[in-house]
Amino acid sequence: MATFDFLLQGLLVAAQPTNLLYALIGVTLGTAVGVLPGIGPALTVALLLPVTYRLDPGGSLIMFAGIYYGGMYGGSTTSILLNTPGESSSIVTALEGNKMARAGRGGPALATAAIGSFVAGLIATLALAFIAPYIVKLALVFGPREYFALMVLAFVTVSSAFGDSTLRGLTSLFVGLTLACIGIDQLTGQARLSFGVPDLLDGIEVTTLAVAMFAIGETLYIAAQGDRGPDKVEAVKGSVWMNAADWARSWKPWLRGTVIGFPIGAMPAGGAEIGTFLSYAAEKRLTKHPEEFGNGAIEGVAGPEAANNASAAGTLVPLLTLGLPTTATAAIMLAGFQQYGLQPGPLLFATNPQLVWGLIASLLIANFMLLVLNLPLIGLWVKLLTIPKPWLYAGILLFATLGTIGANPSVFELGMLLAFGLLGYVMRVFGYPIAPVVVGLILGPLAEQQLRRALSISQGDFTVLFTSPIAAVLLVIAALALIVPLILRARGRGQVLAQLAASED
Repeated sequence: MATFDFLLQGLLVAAQPTNLLYALIGVTLGTAVGVLPGIGPALTVALLLPVTYRLDPGGSLIMFAGIYYGGMYGGSTTSILLNTPGESSSIVTALEGNKMARAGRGGPALATAAIGSFVAGLIATLALAFIAPYIVKLALVFGPREYFALMVLAFVTVSSAFGDSTLRGLTSLFVGLTLACIGIDQLTGQARLSFGVPDLLDGIEVTTLAVAMFAIGETLYIAAQGDRGPDKVEAVKGSVWMNAADWARSWKPWLRGTVIGFPIGAMPAGGAEIGTFLSYAAEKRLTKHPEEFGNGAIEGVAGPEAANNASAAGTLVPLLTLGLPTTATAAIMLAGFQQYGLQPGPLLFATNPQLVWGLIASLLIANFMLLVLNLPLIGLWVKLLTIPKPWLYAGILLFATLGTIGANPSVFELGMLLAFGLLGYVMRVFGYPIAPVVVGLILGPLAEQQLRRALSISQGDFTVLFTSPIAAVLLVIAALALIVPLILRARGRGQVLAQLAASED
């Protein structure tokens, strides 16, 4: 019953007029920017991060959560009508959704995506509310060595999950860890890697790095590719509403997608794209209309889109309870907490329960708002898709610059924005993932702090890191998360080479 009480208290906080306004602004901004082609939830949240800078922490995080959920909703519109997934988790939605749009059924495809997102988001948010307290109780027994092991697991999973190369992921991570060393040492008070520049004594601003790497870097990368021809937007023909047959074929995929997506999103080595592919495979196996798959099956939109949004709520479980980001978007959200001096984790539930439960309750309200916004305003979102790319990305550059100036009015900060934007562009060109850099900058100081505490307690004995059962298990999982993908990729390459050799013979 305690969870019900906390959730009711959170609803009272989230239902305050000011917080309702913040939630509405957040979901509207998130959906509008998320609908734009090539802009996924991670870039959406990074771009709008400075907008929340001067608000109070409670209202800001509620608005931030609305932006996050809105960005997830908006991505389906781009996938269905433009065949342009904003990120890897939207690829499966595009497979069947764009075929439906080309067949004149774009309206029902958008409707099943929106309603499926609502159903999955509602169930997954309630699951978050009921599961989180149990994980917090477990995490409260963590000491410095357990937290350090948890940080190592976060580093390895983020490095392995993004990109095709673990080595490149680890390289990106070490770039972030190096940037985290800049500034004044927390324990000794000595300046590190500041090179005599006073502006670097406070360290690198996470907001500046996130906006630069995701927004500026992506914009420069798109601009460098030149004009590849206009993308064709499939017009929404006929009614947006689903008929009885569409409802009958969609409700089970919504529930199955939720059941598949939420636990995968909550896993440290999870990822929304895994849930969407599993959901699509399940629907293809269970459907009574196998001939429609590949030609516009509504189950192929309903299931994966529900899994995608359930996974989004699932990522908040390790983020809020352990301070562990498992996706690029979660890493940017962690930066949103830290800009107010808040560190997600078990202590946040104890020290700021009103804020945490208000945030969780606001996700329920944001889901209702998004359903109301997405169905009637589909025509408006479709018009956003016709914005010319030069205008779109010029607007992103302007917005990112103004946001950075608003958060930290400094010429030096603008120079950092440009420098990190160029770094993000170079990393994209050579195939290095961006998310590990941000995770390294955010979690690097925390990992260093916990490691130093553990070694201080043990008087420099490194074996203390392995004597705790919890720490040992976490480190073993981290080692497996690092080694297993390498083995699987090596086997995959071996099979491909063997097939090529056999074909040549």
